[in-house]
Amino acid sequence: MAPILKGEVDIVIPTIRSLNFLENWRPFFEPYHLIIIQDGDPTKVIKVPEGFDYELYNRNDINRILGPKANCISFKDGACRCFGFLVSKKKFIYTIDDDCFVAKDPTGKDINALAQHLENLTKPSTPYFFNTLYDPYREGADFVRGYPFSLRAGVPTAVSHGLWLNIPDYDAPTQLVKPLERNKTYVDAVMTIPKGTLYPMCAMNLAFNRELVGPAMYFGIMGDGQPIGRYDDMWAGWCSKVVCDHLGYGVKTGLPYLWHSKASNPFVNLKKEFKGLFWQEEMIPFFQSVTLPKECTNAQQCYLELAKQAKEKLGPIDPYFHNLADAMVTWIEAWEEFNTPAKSNTNSSESA
Repeated sequence: MAPILKGEVDIVIPTIRSLNFLENWRPFFEPYHLIIIQDGDPTKVIKVPEGFDYELYNRNDINRILGPKANCISFKDGACRCFGFLVSKKKFIYTIDDDCFVAKDPTGKDINALAQHLENLTKPSTPYFFNTLYDPYREGADFVRGYPFSLRAGVPTAVSHGLWLNIPDYDAPTQLVKPLERNKTYVDAVMTIPKGTLYPMCAMNLAFNRELVGPAMYFGIMGDGQPIGRYDDMWAGWCSKVVCDHLGYGVKTGLPYLWHSKASNPFVNLKKEFKGLFWQEEMIPFFQSVTLPKECTNAQQCYLELAKQAKEKLGPIDPYFHNLADAMVTWIEAWEEFNTPAKSNTNSSESA
């Protein structure tokens, strides 16, 4: 069987170590192109198993390619992955962490996570009316009685958010009180997150349509030299969801699962997250209440407006948010250097 959408997908992997984990994914990833973002020491040699088609960028490469704009790409943090989103030329991105392995479904069959993500992304979403059989476009499901016929065509799907068996994606306080907790529950479901509802987006197992929402998938400035970490994917998730809601695109969560092999150190995580645990109580209400003008018809325009409003509303909390908002603008400037303008969607949520 030929690989699905082989020429339209890049797999982006941030790492500080040799990528032996790819052997586990070989049956599913080998046909695709990989973009590896080496974090940390750029002189370290990262080994990639033979047979994979890849390009690798370290910090020296990022500085050389972006010049002064390189300050918008985080260092010593998984947020560096968004450089891969920037330089990709493909329609779809799948990003995965290097401590994640192939999971098995309840029948014992290996799960092709990438194939499930692509199925999610190439079928519509239903953000305006919840279907109680979840994804109506899956085999064996449909729209239930009482579902409006006018909404059954759905909207384009921009984001597919997958889940994890074994180690859950917990914050440090939850890790500390539940150190032995493991996720053993496989829920065979894909659902659209309703319009107006935010969610905690984890980048361990994430795919998106770069043409629709790529400019909004910026993971902020985190890690080295910054007062916060481990909120890179949260920030990108909140921003991209607001942008999707405005433009009339869908976000799905659920399948596919992968196997998350190890928990990071909760004490190290607490140091990184500490300010974020307080700040999120103000960040989230900002994203819940933010509105974008109808003149914003593509992801770039929406993101620049979000940067402006974030600086105005979140800036008083801490100077960090002024720097983050400036980095958001720099990110869009870099995006426009590397990419053609994002697609506009005139059938946005304003008319839904």
